[in-house]
Amino acid sequence: MLFPFALLNSERRCRGTRRRRRALGCFAQAVLVLRWFCDGTRLRQLAADNKISRSTAYRYLHEGIDALASCAPGLRQALAGAEAEGLTHVNLDGIVIATDRLAAPGLNGADLWWSGKHTHHGGNIQVISAPDGWPLWGSEVRPGREHDMPCARAHGVIGALAEVSAGLPALADLGYEGAAHVLRVPVKKNKRRKLTDDQRTYNKLLRGLRGVGERANALLTVTFKALRRVSLDPWRIGRITRAALVLLYQEHNWTLTPSHNAIFAY
Repeated sequence: MLFPFALLNSERRCRGTRRRRRALGCFAQAVLVLRWFCDGTRLRQLAADNKISRSTAYRYLHEGIDALASCAPGLRQALAGAEAEGLTHVNLDGIVIATDRLAAPGLNGADLWWSGKHTHHGGNIQVISAPDGWPLWGSEVRPGREHDMPCARAHGVIGALAEVSAGLPALADLGYEGAAHVLRVPVKKNKRRKLTDDQRTYNKLLRGLRGVGERANALLTVTFKALRRVSLDPWRIGRITRAALVLLYQEHNWTLTPSHNAIFAY
């Protein structure tokens, strides 16, 4: 609670907001933001509980999301921290966060936010996690119809991992087989020939290591009900995910490396 309060208070000071000029104080606004993230409380209920209009509740929520997301580590910062911590490897995985927004036409008339794999509307988020499944970084959002590999390329993840691949291997599933020169992905079975014993052993070991890393996506969606289905603008899903990541760090009193403590020095 103290971190969102202090962060919002600092944000208002930077903007030069005068005292008693807002419908809610920083503490009440922080409670509103945390209720939305943790309990998934509807904005209509939050507005009624705080005796403010629904538009004001939306504005306060978006202010809190932006303030929290600005503290999330960047891609290269997260990878540098992982190297500094001496992690054996990192995991790369995608998650499609559901959204209940109306359909939007994309290329060739296809639904922009519809995920054929998950059979619902949503936004694709790329997540890098530690070997134990602790999330280290979350990307911006891409429409749900896009697969993991194009999304990873669009966010520069493949290029960033290529720079550190020698000292920090990255594990991924077959959705990233197009970047097998950078990522450790399973050997795909060929219809014409069976996998060798070495290849099957490699796949089994890789699945065992990567399975633990998939805990990262579950940790975010289980901890924060708001990430199970986002009713806001789908293009905000990336910032919402990064804000949730910051809240998760604060809840567990965790930072990437000691040098990053200044980010959370509120």
